Amino acid sequence: QAQLVEAGGGLVQPGGSLRLSCSASGSIFSPNTMGWYRQAPGKQRELVATINSSRMTYYADSVKGRITISRDNAKNTVSLEMNSLKPEDTAVYYCWMLMVAKVYWGQGTQVTVSS
Repeated sequence: QAQLVEAGGGLVQPGGSLRLSCSASGSIFSPNTMGWYRQAPGKQRELVATINSSRMTYYADSVKGRITISRDNAKNTVSLEMNSLKPEDTAVYYCWMLMVAKVYWGQGTQVTVSS
């Protein structure tokens, strides 16, 4: 079993930046893939970015060039650096991990982009 805890959400103005972080604890096995999903009000949860143990990354088209995902394998953490934020980036952001064919979710952290 693994537990994921996010941190770093908040309110930011359009064009601003925000960094989210997620720490995984419990029984963590490698290889695994970690990432972030988000869910805006009234919309389905969508994939934002993923990174595997070899640091291969994937980004949704909507965030390419504005968001960078990174991880620290030794600390079992994953981070999301978000720049040039737009109001449409407003959502609850969920940390996600795929490990040994099982999916784990964090509790979510709110990101609000508004002036």
